[in-house]
Amino acid sequence: MKYQKIDTNLFIENRKKFKNYLKPNSLAIFISNDTMPTNADGSMGFKQNSDLFYLTGIDQEETILVIFPDVKDGKHKEILFVKETSELIAIWEGAKLNKLQATEVSGIEHIYWYHEFDKIMKAFFYQPEFIYLNSNEHNRNGNSTQTAEMRFNKAIQQKFPLHSYQRSAPIMHKIRAIKNTQEIDLIQQACDITEKGVRRLLKFVKPGVWEYEIEAELIHEFISNRSAGFAYGPIIASGASACVLHYVDNNKQCKEGDVILLDVAAEYGNYASDLTRCLPVSGKFTLRQKQVYNAVLRVMKAATGMLLAGQTFDKYNKAVGDLMTEELLQLGLITTAEVKAQNPNWPAYKKYFMHGTSHFLGLDVHDVGFFTEPMQAGMVFTVEPGIYIPQENLGIRLENNVLITTTGQLDLMKNIPLEAEEIESLMAK
Repeated sequence: MKYQKIDTNLFIENRKKFKNYLKPNSLAIFISNDTMPTNADGSMGFKQNSDLFYLTGIDQEETILVIFPDVKDGKHKEILFVKETSELIAIWEGAKLNKLQATEVSGIEHIYWYHEFDKIMKAFFYQPEFIYLNSNEHNRNGNSTQTAEMRFNKAIQQKFPLHSYQRSAPIMHKIRAIKNTQEIDLIQQACDITEKGVRRLLKFVKPGVWEYEIEAELIHEFISNRSAGFAYGPIIASGASACVLHYVDNNKQCKEGDVILLDVAAEYGNYASDLTRCLPVSGKFTLRQKQVYNAVLRVMKAATGMLLAGQTFDKYNKAVGDLMTEELLQLGLITTAEVKAQNPNWPAYKKYFMHGTSHFLGLDVHDVGFFTEPMQAGMVFTVEPGIYIPQENLGIRLENNVLITTTGQLDLMKNIPLEAEEIESLMAK
């Protein structure tokens, strides 16, 4: 891994949080993700299951965590199964964690090899009344690919059909939504690396540069600072492409007079940041571009101030929508008559601002959490309003990452240039 070792206490405390929500006499199991194949003998590489990483810090394939607080022997309350390393693996792939190293990373005492799972667990599976299985219950999940977790859950339920099965996901969504100090520090590091990438671009962007060249500058800066790379597929969209919300081609030349929408950010230690900035290719915004830019910026600043403990998403989204409606009226993009006649389920402002303003951020860019519950201190959200005007080849979105505190909020990206005049000034240098 490129990142510095994470304090083991983070994972110890995370497991304690999880245990607090288990029913008495329960056993919970978490399993690592697959290494996804491409073609021939190739693979896409490995990305750890976020819940398993949150509870263990183990960042390699073929890993299983078992949590059993009421185990009868009083000892095996936590068990970790990891891939057995060997000289052959060390030569071809690099050595995997040995048992001592797995304990040092996770804080778990009882370590066994992955292939020993059935043998070791045979003595434990008949003890609990409840078995907690994990699954991807993210509300945006639409993936039909069968995962290692799906296969594992099906096999366990077939093998032990008379147990009472429970869901771990609601617990994970609750505890992962509230970040502790160490997690905030990791997200802050991701934001700080992202800042370095943005400042690099302010010196680099000019008419004639290609979007993929900008992508290359960013990945160089991110990896140079111990990031594994982009926290998500980078969006580098110049001109009309900025009106395509999930534009990822990044293959066009940036022309004088265009604005580039950059939705790009680094990860660090598996924790994500999520940033959007808009840069004028020629180094200076036109009057109209600056009008739209500042309209989005005003909404962004006001929305940031609304991220408070106790705030509900319904009220928040309604208030942001009202702010955007007023800005679009001032820009002449919608009319008072359109607002009066609007469909409440799809207000007039949605023609130019069609996505949400905020989502949870953490181990996943669209992190887990409950939008039906009030905001709490310790939650980290994006704030990302936008205005997209295809007829003007102009799309403006601005996005920062904000931590809710007991007294208000803290912008984790406050040092990244945001004001239009500051961006123009830095590009001029």
